[in-house]
Amino acid sequence: MSASTPTLEDWIREAAERMDMAGLYFGHGTDNALDEACWLASSALAMPPDFDASEFSRGLESSEIDALDALLERRIESRMPLAYLLGTAWLAGLEFEVSPDVLVPRSPIAELILDGFEPWLSAEQLTRAADVGTGSGCLAIALARHWPECEVDAFDISPPALELARRNVRRHGLEGRVHVIESDLLSAAGAARYDLILANPPYVPSASMESLPAEFLHEPRLGLEAGEDGLDLVRRLLTQVPAHLSEHGILICEVGEAAEALQALLAPAVEPVWLEFANGGDGVFLLDAEACRRAAEFLLDGGRVSTA
Repeated sequence: MSASTPTLEDWIREAAERMDMAGLYFGHGTDNALDEACWLASSALAMPPDFDASEFSRGLESSEIDALDALLERRIESRMPLAYLLGTAWLAGLEFEVSPDVLVPRSPIAELILDGFEPWLSAEQLTRAADVGTGSGCLAIALARHWPECEVDAFDISPPALELARRNVRRHGLEGRVHVIESDLLSAAGAARYDLILANPPYVPSASMESLPAEFLHEPRLGLEAGEDGLDLVRRLLTQVPAHLSEHGILICEVGEAAEALQALLAPAVEPVWLEFANGGDGVFLLDAEACRRAAEFLLDGGRVSTA
């Protein structure tokens, strides 16, 4: 930093430059160095993440600079996502506890929770939902917070993730409407039927795992890797969904880089609706109840369905 008293803006711009020079990857809450530096600074200085622009001109005390520099060094040296260093992350305007036991919240599905699911599903039709692969519980909690008439079952197979999700449910005071359930996909759903099933399962092809940026290697492999084409879990999920959707229900599922493989897999039976997002993100498809039924019948009859 300069010899004169630096402002917050001075520190943020220099920190962003250092991050870029270090070759950090941004994709766990931000997508560029400047936004990451702002997030780091707001947390270290106990400011809201959307702090007022007037704060940029404030002078920094030496103790504040020391705290900021220490956190920046940890981010650069460890290549750990900033959310893990802070222990919290934001999605859909809500703050969640996170740890390396769960993926860092970042799904574009959050945009749908904020904006609604029409024309496929009206607000009046959305009373019960499932979140498959809930991780930190962020999507389930966001859905319950923004849709107060909706009750949500949040499924995950990882016991550490389930414990963290339960803490987040308590954090947001939703114990009565968000139910955290240990389950391999929808295997523990019983006879439940849902108006909406959200799913963000692992979808990274095995061959892609070793080429991921270092930041991803701090996340649980269980939440990322999904076989040769990235669809091992999605195939199984698609065979389970018809038994758990209401007649007007829809499935919304994120498959990321496995989108092309998913399109090719289902092409003989059904055409997925690929959703677009104003704030970025892709690889999210939608199927209504009838399309889910056709997809499941196709997979069970002739498609490759993993039973692992």
